[in-house]
Amino acid sequence: MTLRTAYTLIAPFYDLAIERATRAARRASLAQLPATPARVLVNGVGTGLDLPLLPRQHRYVGLDLTAAMLRRTLPRGTDLDFRPVQGDAHALPFADGSFDHAVLHLILAVVPDPGACLAEAARVLRPGGSVLVFDKFLKRGQPAPLRRLANPLVRRLATRLDVVFEEVLDATPGLRLEHDAPALAGGWFRLIRLSRV
Repeated sequence: MTLRTAYTLIAPFYDLAIERATRAARRASLAQLPATPARVLVNGVGTGLDLPLLPRQHRYVGLDLTAAMLRRTLPRGTDLDFRPVQGDAHALPFADGSFDHAVLHLILAVVPDPGACLAEAARVLRPGGSVLVFDKFLKRGQPAPLRRLANPLVRRLATRLDVVFEEVLDATPGLRLEHDAPALAGGWFRLIRLSRV
């Protein structure tokens, strides 16, 4: 099953499974956006769960792979300067340096190539911009046998369980780690802030 097919099928149920459990962590991550009005990419916007939590002064572009997910963003984006765009996070349809900040919530552990996804986010950021990441990651060297055992099946349906953030960051020149803190599930989910050098 392709990622596009899986998330088209998941779209009607996604909010029930994710919204309440992740709301506080999303809010904490998005609170790091600056007060100065800026252009912000919400990469992997999904059904738009971040939109009600976003500060109103910015201009937002929300990218997602599936039309089924993007349709659900529209009611949530009415109070924002928000434009939904269907596209691939591995090959963003934007010019270099198009955004001041990028939000990557629950996308790096979903896409087939998290390194390419993060590199594309870095490419479209101006120098000095930030990337806000909220996702689940293994720590470098962490055995996690059950997660690794379940990964081949789970990754075909919805998400990967084997992504090591440090490895993704090591493969992405131009980004510097500014903040990394546990968020949920005993630190499996993390709140990370990166800056574009």
